[in-house]
Amino acid sequence: MAGADAELAAASGDVEEAAPLLVPGPGARHASASATAASRDVHLLSSAFLFVFLAYHAAQNLQSTVNTDENLGDISLGVLYTSFTAFSAVGSAVVRWMGSRRALVVGTSGYLLFIAANFAPSWYTMVPASLYLGFTASIIWVGQGTYLTLAALSHARENNLPEGPTLGSFNGEFWGMFASTQVIGNLISLALLRNGKDGGSVTGKNLLFAVFLGFMIVGIVLMCLLSKRDEKRNNTPTHSSFGAMLKYIIAPLKDQRMLLTIPLIAYSGLQQAFVWAVFTKSIVTPVLGISGVGGAMAIYGAADVVCSLIAGRLTSGLRSAAFIVSVGAILQAVVLFWLLLFYSPMDGLLGAAIPLFIGALWGVGDGVLNTQLSALLGLLFEDVKEAAFAQLKVWQSGAIAVIFFLSPSIALQAMLILMAAALVISFGSFLFLTIVVEKSSPVIA
Repeated sequence: MAGADAELAAASGDVEEAAPLLVPGPGARHASASATAASRDVHLLSSAFLFVFLAYHAAQNLQSTVNTDENLGDISLGVLYTSFTAFSAVGSAVVRWMGSRRALVVGTSGYLLFIAANFAPSWYTMVPASLYLGFTASIIWVGQGTYLTLAALSHARENNLPEGPTLGSFNGEFWGMFASTQVIGNLISLALLRNGKDGGSVTGKNLLFAVFLGFMIVGIVLMCLLSKRDEKRNNTPTHSSFGAMLKYIIAPLKDQRMLLTIPLIAYSGLQQAFVWAVFTKSIVTPVLGISGVGGAMAIYGAADVVCSLIAGRLTSGLRSAAFIVSVGAILQAVVLFWLLLFYSPMDGLLGAAIPLFIGALWGVGDGVLNTQLSALLGLLFEDVKEAAFAQLKVWQSGAIAVIFFLSPSIALQAMLILMAAALVISFGSFLFLTIVVEKSSPVIA
């Protein structure tokens, strides 16, 4: 196995030439090359997602503003996440067939097409683009979780490091950079659309989406530079028939640990969509106006970045994850119950600061959930990584679609009650998961 990894690293150009004074042994050279390749790959992967998603997230935040005819923007996003949910069920099989690196490259094509459709938004461009993006999103996210886990575990094994902290560190870097997409993308939108009314300046909008296309292309190029990291093991399912493939996809659902994780996965989707569809519309806009949405989301993203980096560094196993998730859950619970029981829009500086403060607290919770869920799935379901990350996106994107379809038709109070109930159920299920894992796998805990 070691020799094969060395040949693979050499073939992909990951072993750098050097002229050391003392020539290390083969084992030392192999470990050094593996460490260099793993670090390089996590930097490349994080940077690629930064470029792709700073464009996509900013475009997503603008849909209800720039594509208002017959609610085209909102409906397109609802279609997108419904498609994402449906295709996520088979995303793991596609990734195993393609390989995680190739899946990452192919997965970016949907985001590129979605941005391009915004140059001529209509039912004939946006809806098909959203359907296709749902498919490619299922591929890219299963590929991301699989690839990052493979890189982290390989790095840990080659350098005799504990797997839990290594997964936490790799996920912390990735999600920290990913969260910064909300900051950078929204600031770019604010700068280029500042002279347009509600984003209605055609020239400003087209320039913005042209810039976004440029960022997408940079991200795709970076994806192509990733080294191949798919591991072929003796226990890897071959999927010789449709039944075998289906059995592999649903295998995690037979595991009690996955069943206990699903509520928290679903809540992670609910709380993301709550920010995009409810927080910006019902909390930020009445106080700061539409022009204040970009600033509030930038602060949300900045808090998300900081929390993702810190939470990733602090992760060492299930117990540390339980503590970190508890902090995020408590902060979001405080926000929900305060909005439900005490909040009312205020004038003046204090009134303007409150939505920004809420955005920062919510960003902390989002950073916690992203880093901890990814690290935990990598630890608990190492043998069925693709299927586990497919389940993550099935339940997460399904929850997001629910919020997009519900938000236009239910009151803010009802939405807050729904969110609070979902938080209590998901957090209770997660605490029970920690008990189950500690009894069955004390090493992971």
